[in-house]
Amino acid sequence: MAERSERRTAPYLSHILGGALRDAQERQLLERIRRAPVPRHLAIIMDGNRRFARSAGLLVEEGHLEGKRKLEELLDWCLEIGLKILTVYALSTENLRRSKEEVEALMRLFTEAFRDIAVDERVHRHRIRVRAIGNRAVLSPELIEAIEHAEEATKAYDAYVYNVAIGYGGREEIVHAIQELAREVRDGRIVPEQIDADRVSAHLYTAELPDPDFVLRTSGEERISNFLLWQTAYAELYFSDVLWPGLTRLDFLRAIDAFQRRQRRYGK
Repeated sequence: MAERSERRTAPYLSHILGGALRDAQERQLLERIRRAPVPRHLAIIMDGNRRFARSAGLLVEEGHLEGKRKLEELLDWCLEIGLKILTVYALSTENLRRSKEEVEALMRLFTEAFRDIAVDERVHRHRIRVRAIGNRAVLSPELIEAIEHAEEATKAYDAYVYNVAIGYGGREEIVHAIQELAREVRDGRIVPEQIDADRVSAHLYTAELPDPDFVLRTSGEERISNFLLWQTAYAELYFSDVLWPGLTRLDFLRAIDAFQRRQRRYGK
């Protein structure tokens, strides 16, 4: 009897000890992170919802729901370290080529997410401005309405910025900027020689913001995938093997710690 009781107790004790060790690591990392500058603008490619669902025996839609819940957790982690600007890659133009059923489910999920964020107590307490960047013409009417409501509800806030790239493609964004500049040349407002990097940046979706200095991608893939192509020219890149819904607070803190340990040279 005593031997069977010990076998039952051992996994429980292991779980408790593992949790205590993780908590201690998180506290140590958080203290270290708070003593150094955090990224001014963090961009995240949230990859791995579908693979997470398959590995857990869930439906694809449930995997996306778990991803939404993880994003809600992430907002707390960013506030905890004082990170001021967050841009997340929620829906790419390429994602719209998926099955009709999956795209419709994503539209419903994002509609719910923007409705939730418009009334989120954290958003109003911390004065977080919420913005969507991308081509809204490809989104559902209900989602566009939810986006506009969230933006209107937070437009006066200036303490933090939370961007959601949705219906977004980096090449399309650059093409859009070029078209606007071409119209300015055609109308005689500028001459071609006046077009420089600053003027191009001023015509991007992120015109009012500093470029991201740190890009985090989950799921083990090591590519940018048409995300903020112009803006990430000098960003530090960090690739995590963890699937997005499985990202932990410790994973996040380790990524921020890795950023702080790097020496940024800007080609010098």
